[in-house]
Amino acid sequence: MRIDIMTLFPEMCEAVLSESIIGRARAKGLVDLRCVNIRDFTEDKHNRVDDAPYGGGMGMLMQTQPIYDCYQSLCTEDEKPYLIYLSPQGKTLTQETVKDLSRRPRLALLCGHYEGVDERVIEEIVDEEISIGDYVLTGGELPALVLTDAVCRMLDGVLPNDEAKSLESHYNGLLEYPQYTRPPVWHDREVPAVLLSGHHENIEKWRREQSLRRTALRRPDLLEHAPLSDKDRKILQSLQEETSNGV
Repeated sequence: MRIDIMTLFPEMCEAVLSESIIGRARAKGLVDLRCVNIRDFTEDKHNRVDDAPYGGGMGMLMQTQPIYDCYQSLCTEDEKPYLIYLSPQGKTLTQETVKDLSRRPRLALLCGHYEGVDERVIEEIVDEEISIGDYVLTGGELPALVLTDAVCRMLDGVLPNDEAKSLESHYNGLLEYPQYTRPPVWHDREVPAVLLSGHHENIEKWRREQSLRRTALRRPDLLEHAPLSDKDRKILQSLQEETSNGV
């Protein structure tokens, strides 16, 4: 898979994408990540990529020409990347969206800055707008890095095995169960005995129950769409009875 990040700050993106799991995946050739400087495509003699918005207002707006030419440099006659504009006006990023995007051979991520970008270039080339939350940042680089990290983790070989991603929060519609490591006792807090028992069936049962419990308490909205078995529903019913009884 190839992901091109269209940005005014390629060094910022490179610094993050060269580290840890994603950095190792790049080094192994499991994913092709490229940070493209939009400023390299400006036709302005002063290297500007922005101007004041028509109608007045605060701040500056990124112009159409550098963004459009930057995107065209990524396209070939046979292939155009799926272009995402990182915007607080886009749909909220979810794990399901991440799964869908990870199946595409190529993505391009447009990072806005200042007051955003000229609406006409969005209408001309953007396939989808995505937000990472209901708040505003100074630029699209951090959202682009979040999306890139989430998508890359889904690719074959990036994580140790498929189970590593399938058991994590949101992957299957539930929050992940609590986890512990050495020492077995810390500040008088003990690791649950079942995790030290070596009984794998009981451990898996405990983890499923804890995942359901945590989701019900912290993100009950997720349960509406989570794939639940009859056994899961009984656990949730029992939890609801405990809560109503003040347990």
